[in-house]
Amino acid sequence: MAISAQLVKELREKTGAGMMDCKKALVETDGDMEKAIDFLREKGIAKAANKGDRIAAEGLTSILVKGNEAVILEVNSETDFVAKNEGFQTLVKELAEFLLAEKPASVEAALESTLANGAKVNDHINAAVAKIGEKLTLRRFVVMTKTDSDSFGAYLHMGGRISVLSVIEGSTDEEAAKDVSMHIAAIKPSYVSRDQVDASELEREREVLTQQALNEGKPEKIVAKMVEGRINKFYEEICVNEQAFVKNPDVKVGAFVESKGGKIREFVRFEVGEGIEKRQENFAEEVMNQVKKD
Repeated sequence: MAISAQLVKELREKTGAGMMDCKKALVETDGDMEKAIDFLREKGIAKAANKGDRIAAEGLTSILVKGNEAVILEVNSETDFVAKNEGFQTLVKELAEFLLAEKPASVEAALESTLANGAKVNDHINAAVAKIGEKLTLRRFVVMTKTDSDSFGAYLHMGGRISVLSVIEGSTDEEAAKDVSMHIAAIKPSYVSRDQVDASELEREREVLTQQALNEGKPEKIVAKMVEGRINKFYEEICVNEQAFVKNPDVKVGAFVESKGGKIREFVRFEVGEGIEKRQENFAEEVMNQVKKD
């Protein structure tokens, strides 16, 4: 099948592999993106795909905590300069207050909701656009709740470039909860524990690691044992409970939380612009350079 430049570009961004390697992988897999990612990993050309690693859009993430309720949100702007604008920061605070009070079911529902002054949220944002002069969007939010026996871990990094909101059950040690969120901001786990990892994701990883080991020339009789060892390493990469705590690498995060009498119930990590693509000119230039070489 014909492989489009856009498909090659998408695979390249997801894997960090070279353009021609990406094109070959897509040709070999008939344009199947997930199979192409696995193909590159099996050949040792690409690391595990981390969708959303590419940071392009600007703006702020923020957290508002009130008693046993909290909200984490992301509001985007076109430039980092506007993200530092007082009017933009005021808008983020106003949206946080509204979202925590009203708890709309989705971003779409939030935009159609009405503020105390009678204006729609969407109209309020558009009014800020008119004043600031850039496109502004409420991208996402999550409202979380806890009991009096639990604690929120609220952590903002680089003034809101990254925000993490966690809930620690059974412990009211807010400082420890904040430390856990700081760890999550730095290490970027995907899950709390092993039992949350999707079975299909785990099976896919096992298949890739198996093929990887075989391609390395390892004897089949020891491949299975090697793969299980690497699966344990995989869990350490994606499950916060399994990770070495950044403030004390001799202790796992899960064990640290247990020492405080609690356990991590859930967390949300937002990073400004993750998964939003902004620049395309570099890829076009690379394509032209490759054409000239050919």
